[in-house]
Amino acid sequence: MKLNDLHFNAGSREDRKRVGRGPGSGLGKTAGRGHKGQKARSGGYHKVGFEGGQMPLQRRIPKRGFRATGEPVAEVRLDTLARLSGVIDLAALKAAHVIPRDARRAKVIGSGELVTSVALKGIQATVGARKAIEAAGGSISE
Repeated sequence: MKLNDLHFNAGSREDRKRVGRGPGSGLGKTAGRGHKGQKARSGGYHKVGFEGGQMPLQRRIPKRGFRATGEPVAEVRLDTLARLSGVIDLAALKAAHVIPRDARRAKVIGSGELVTSVALKGIQATVGARKAIEAAGGSISE
């Protein structure tokens, strides 16, 4: 086999349209552009959304809201912490599949019950979660 012998299978690729190549092609004369007008001319086109000078749709419709760009914080429930042991940090939460692998921050929320003592390291906690962790004999270090 040689590189110059390689070919696509017959019918697997359509030939491109050769416009403006005579009447026999079916796309001769105006080459599928119709007669006259801005779109018939070379370089004649307008920007996307242009409506001939009428106020375009994207400017007629009222705007509302915005997209916050802050990085999302993965939430961890108190009863989920009870399943883990030892010092719990971001890597331990990822290893236990509690938070997504691409999470950069985590925060414990006061949802659920916590009966075992846990030691959090480098993980934030809400005020209610902090009280529940300390009441169960746990600790939080930033």
